[in-house]
Amino acid sequence: MPLTAFSRAAICITALALLVACATPTPVATPTLVPEPTPLPPPTDPAPTITPERATDLPAASATPEPAPQSPAPNVTPTPVPWQDMPIVPVVSDTARRVYQHGLELGRNPKAFAKVGDCGGTPSWFLGAFDGPADQYRLGEYGYLQETIDRFAGSFAHESVAARPGFNASAIFSPLWSDPERCRPGEGPLICEIRVTNASFAFIMMGSNDVWHPDEFEPQMRRAIEDMIERGVVPVLSTKADNIEQDNSINATIVRLAQEYDVPLWNFWRAAQPLPNYGLQDDGVHLTWAGMRFDDAEAMQNGWPVRNLTALQALDAVWRGVEGK
Repeated sequence: MPLTAFSRAAICITALALLVACATPTPVATPTLVPEPTPLPPPTDPAPTITPERATDLPAASATPEPAPQSPAPNVTPTPVPWQDMPIVPVVSDTARRVYQHGLELGRNPKAFAKVGDCGGTPSWFLGAFDGPADQYRLGEYGYLQETIDRFAGSFAHESVAARPGFNASAIFSPLWSDPERCRPGEGPLICEIRVTNASFAFIMMGSNDVWHPDEFEPQMRRAIEDMIERGVVPVLSTKADNIEQDNSINATIVRLAQEYDVPLWNFWRAAQPLPNYGLQDDGVHLTWAGMRFDDAEAMQNGWPVRNLTALQALDAVWRGVEGK
């Protein structure tokens, strides 16, 4: 149905409200009005050196066609574990292994991952350095992660159609926000990203832009999780470092859903707790920046290198876990 002038105005107003957790965007020359991120400058004052908490390595676990719907049923009695105490690196469940195997049967690529989120999921900030020259990062004592970097080459710098500035949990389903050059008519960003990447894994990093419509967050997250499970994509849910909502209710919901659906949880919130100001800039939303130098104690007092390190550790744990390595 054609949009009226009033509808177009309402859409524009809604789009502006979505930009709370991202840097001021530069408009993209596409009909969808999707903004592009403007990288924030590094903090001017280096934070005091504090040794960050290191995620515990996960023990080894034992063992692009469109799929037919296979609706998952969440567990009815999730184990009551305080979300703050959940490990940083995911523990891989039998459910995740079954989803992975289902995806392989559908032809999913076991060496690709997708990214779903806001500007914090774009390669300028999130993992993009690992598809660049070797001098763009230093692993230090985490050299074992090079195998994971090599395995997923190409996914790190991928510009996700489902990770854009201002995105919240509702935007990833709206064709209005899809890339018209890569997505099919009527296809929302999430389903488009799954089709474009054909990935076996996907990071779901939502919540910072959902403070304005908290009642919509859980239903839309459930929808995203179920869409991925049905399509044989292992969702990796991430908590966030900020507490814009003031009561950490969004993180609590993310952890509860990960437990309920028995899917991997990357508890980034916990990794950020030892950092100065929890790895956040003075606005309490954006992470502090430093290069990907995991052997540099000063750099590792900033939010972004810790986020990227723990994301690599999570990816490493999940793919090894589902393959029984």
